[in-house]
Amino acid sequence: MSPAEMNSLRYARWLDRREFLGQMGTCLGSIAVAALLAEDGSAAARSSLAPRPPHFPGKARRVLQIFCPGAVSHLDTFEYKPDLIKRHGQPMPGRGKIVTFQGGNGNLLKSPWGWSRHGRSGKWVSDLLPNLAGCVDDIAFIHSLTARSNTHGPAMLQMNTGFVLEGFPSAGAWVTYALGSDNQNLPAFVAIPDPRGMPPSGPANWSNGFLPAAFQGTAFSADQPIANLKAPKGTTAAGEKDVRGFLDRLNEQHLKGNPGHSELRARIAAYELAARMQLSAPEVSDLSKEDAATMRLYGTDSRNPVKAGYARNCVLARRLLERGVRFVQLYCGACASAVDGLLNWDAHKTLKEDYERHCPIMDQPTAALLKDLKQRGLLQETLVLWTTEFGRMPTHQTGSAGRDHNPFGFTAWMAGAGVKGGLSYGATDALGYKAERDICTIYDFHATVLHLLGLNHKELTYYHNGSQRRLTDVHGQTINAVLA
Repeated sequence: MSPAEMNSLRYARWLDRREFLGQMGTCLGSIAVAALLAEDGSAAARSSLAPRPPHFPGKARRVLQIFCPGAVSHLDTFEYKPDLIKRHGQPMPGRGKIVTFQGGNGNLLKSPWGWSRHGRSGKWVSDLLPNLAGCVDDIAFIHSLTARSNTHGPAMLQMNTGFVLEGFPSAGAWVTYALGSDNQNLPAFVAIPDPRGMPPSGPANWSNGFLPAAFQGTAFSADQPIANLKAPKGTTAAGEKDVRGFLDRLNEQHLKGNPGHSELRARIAAYELAARMQLSAPEVSDLSKEDAATMRLYGTDSRNPVKAGYARNCVLARRLLERGVRFVQLYCGACASAVDGLLNWDAHKTLKEDYERHCPIMDQPTAALLKDLKQRGLLQETLVLWTTEFGRMPTHQTGSAGRDHNPFGFTAWMAGAGVKGGLSYGATDALGYKAERDICTIYDFHATVLHLLGLNHKELTYYHNGSQRRLTDVHGQTINAVLA
């Protein structure tokens, strides 16, 4: 027998059925581990959710972002325009024929509701929002924001990620990448969708983008717990403990065989977090332990099921924050549906009917959340953001009694840690069409959020595809006027 034939036989004996299956399993396991590690990126040291120090001492430890999809009209909520009331029904002066997102615009349209002054600051607020009006002395309103897109999906992405295209990390992912979490048994970043469904662009609004997968937002709500977290039927606590113990021993052996492999350690830590969440997530979602007075404060007893659902989500948001979750993104509004009608704030045709439906849903629970955070001492370390993607036109949309999209001027607000309450910063012009005084970009807004957390937006970077990426791209200045 030739040497070549002998080698062939040795190879054939080595590759018997049992050995073939064993080697195949090993190879597939290696491929799976490699794929998982690839998701974690090169900055493995940051993929742990352990708390990390900021660049400098910040006023805020955590963030609550309330997002109202559909582009809330600043002219009917928080920015009072007496000239718009005086000129109601007249053509908008000096603009000629205006064509916006859905076509032509008619004459000026005043807000259908009255306005009143509130608080020590004397802030004008629409009568649609009586509960939030009582919180104005804790809020810094920014009335001069501008957006880069007049389309909901891209504009929402810019407000949440800094970019109008998908694939970029959300602000929540950036914050948890920088600071980690104060709770090792819950996700560092939680997104709470509207009871009626997902917002425009869906999970891209809380994506990790090119950051390690550990920093993606986990989506669940008071009425829809985390998917695939519940143990299978027939699983006992003792059996679950034995399986986890065995898995821990296997992981430790694997780590010993790969010393210094921080990516592997980070991935194992992520799986261990998922296991711990089986105990922690059901507890935080269980609102039955809240007292009746608190639940009434939020409006969970409302006969409107959508308002009651949003109210429960507001309670969940507070419970997450007080347990150390770093970033909570709370939605009030979903994608529009041809079957269910208007589910968000996109009031093109029937402004009055739409806002008289939406404002009561948002007003009481949101105000209750602010008050509850404050009375529990959480507001002094929590930065609360109220956001939408752009504003609405001061004119009525041709052939309708609603307002079209307006990216040239709109309102967002901040409250809580490090924020100067009772402030109105910037303004649109006399009719509310364009930001005119102290014009701000979304990059400035994000730079300010990071500053309040003790993060320099120019230093919070991640190397990706040949560039040092950041939330604010190559723009952004801190809005110092809103800082306490």
